Amino acid sequence: MSSRASLQDWSFSAVIAGFVAVLVGYTSSAAIVFQAAASAGASGEQIGGWFSMLGLGMGVTSIGLSLYYRTPVVTAWSTPGAALLVTSLPGTSINDAIGVFVFASGLIFLCGVSGLFARLMHYIPQALSAAMLGGILLRFGLEAFTSLQSNLLLAASMCLVYLLARRFFSRFAVILALCAGLVIAAWQGSIAFHGQSLHFAAPALIMPHFSWATLVGIGVPFFVVTMASQNAPGIATLHASGYRLPVSPLIAVTALLALLLAPFGVFSVCIAAITAAICMGEDVHPDPGKRYTAAVAAGGFYLLAGLMGGSIGTLFTALPAALIHTIAGLALLGTFSGSLYRALSEEKQRDAAVITFLITASGVQLFGVGSAFWGLIGGVITHCILGIPGQTSAQDKGTKR
Repeated sequence: MSSRASLQDWSFSAVIAGFVAVLVGYTSSAAIVFQAAASAGASGEQIGGWFSMLGLGMGVTSIGLSLYYRTPVVTAWSTPGAALLVTSLPGTSINDAIGVFVFASGLIFLCGVSGLFARLMHYIPQALSAAMLGGILLRFGLEAFTSLQSNLLLAASMCLVYLLARRFFSRFAVILALCAGLVIAAWQGSIAFHGQSLHFAAPALIMPHFSWATLVGIGVPFFVVTMASQNAPGIATLHASGYRLPVSPLIAVTALLALLLAPFGVFSVCIAAITAAICMGEDVHPDPGKRYTAAVAAGGFYLLAGLMGGSIGTLFTALPAALIHTIAGLALLGTFSGSLYRALSEEKQRDAAVITFLITASGVQLFGVGSAFWGLIGGVITHCILGIPGQTSAQDKGTKR
């Protein structure tokens, strides 16, 4: 593709979508990553270095993969994995923690190279992938409106501006809603940086230490949670949005970079789900083939966040929670409705899709694995018990002929 064509693909909406994706990603889970790093015994400066390298890793992969495939491929850290680390790492040395990161990223890389993960995803019906995505996004949609309770003026104004913009300026609906939220938040005095300056935290090399106790007790569960609750929903998000990319290279590339950067505190680099969905909606661009620019923009903002890793908490917690929740829910509204439509459009798969949606939306945690994985398992079991519609219908057609 020529550089001229690439420049024509860009739009202000795509840049804003990329910014919102990074904003939502950091504000929704940066605190969990802080806790995970602190649980490993990392100092404040080391934690800043971890954020610097995480931003670098996610930025490089988001930009590189999106440009290569001309598809909105957004990467992220494993939030479910970070949550598991918060409860598992206390009492573990920082060197053992780095060993866990190296071990888990190595296993994920092997899954990508061997093609095992791709073969599993190939047999999952698209309706179930869409239903799982809908279940993941439900919480964000609900939070957009529960924010009315905590800050009625801010959330209601953003929703009103969004609806009016959808009526008259559809492509700029999210942008205008964000602007309205920023204006009102500034008027309310709820944007605060607490007087702290932004600075770069240099990453520090930490040598990994491997022990059977930590690798089996923490490394294996961390690997399972990351694959089941982060990479699987990420691939499902791509598929549910109509982007059928080769799975194995995506898993292998992201895992390889995480493996190389693990000694600097990069605990994971995965395929994103929630933040990726923000870059795949119609508000980004009417043409699905040009929405990759939003993911490239997100990669640029990741790199910028990495440069300010030392103060990332200050930067991304300056905005009120109500604004973040509302803009995330509004930005994902189109993706959510689209996923529900695809999940329920096939009548014979409706029961399996509904079960997938409900289990995923329930937030149930079993054996340390998140609800997205169990929703998919429940949907596949239902799908198998009730029969595989595609094969049945094909046989019926053959009989009628």
